[in-house]
Amino acid sequence: MNNKKLNSINALKKINYGQSVPKHSLVLLYWFANTVDIDENNVIRLTFDPNSGDYGSHHYGNYEGLLDPLPRGNRYRYYTIGNLNRETSIPLPPYVVRPPTGYVGGNRDRIIIRVREQNIVGQALQIDQVYITQHIQHQVTYDPDHTYQITTNLLRQIREFSVGDNQQPMQYLRSLYGSNADVLHIRNTWGELASAERSIL
Repeated sequence: MNNKKLNSINALKKINYGQSVPKHSLVLLYWFANTVDIDENNVIRLTFDPNSGDYGSHHYGNYEGLLDPLPRGNRYRYYTIGNLNRETSIPLPPYVVRPPTGYVGGNRDRIIIRVREQNIVGQALQIDQVYITQHIQHQVTYDPDHTYQITTNLLRQIREFSVGDNQQPMQYLRSLYGSNADVLHIRNTWGELASAERSIL
C-alpha cells in the first residue's frame, strides 16, 4: 500500500483533525514519541513488550492489506498499540486514557508499528516503520484513507515538546521548523498535552 507519509509538524497540521480524524490521534502520537527510544542514528527501539499487551498492544496480522506485506522471513511483525479498553498490566497514562477536553476519540485511533526482532536475547526490539490509523466508524477494520506513515523526523519534532528541562521555547521551534510554522497551533496541539502530562507527574 502507498500510505501518505508525514515528515514534519507542518505536514501533521494539514490533516483534518476533529472532523475525519479523531484529535485523540495527536494525544496517542505524543505519548508514543516520548515513550520509545531514538538514538543518534535515528534507530527507534521499543521500551516495552508488545507481546505482553503493554499499553493496549497486540499482534496485527495486516489481513486486509492495509500496509505493505512483511519482508520474507520471520523476523518482522506488525503490532497495533493504543486500545484503551484492553486489559493490561502496563496501562496507558491518564492523559491518554482521559485526555483534555476536545481530544476524546472514542477509542478508534491506533498506532501500528513494524518491528524487526533481534537475534540477541534481551536486546530491545527495533522499529523500522510507524503508522497512525483509525478504525472505520462502527467497524473493526482500519481506514486506509486515514492511515499515515510517521517518520523519525516527526517523532523527534514531537519530542521537543516533552516536559522537563529539555522543553524548547516556542520561538526556537518556529525557527527550527520554518517560517510557515504556526506557533499558536503548535502550542495548542502539543503544549496542552505537555501541560496535561505535567499535571499528573
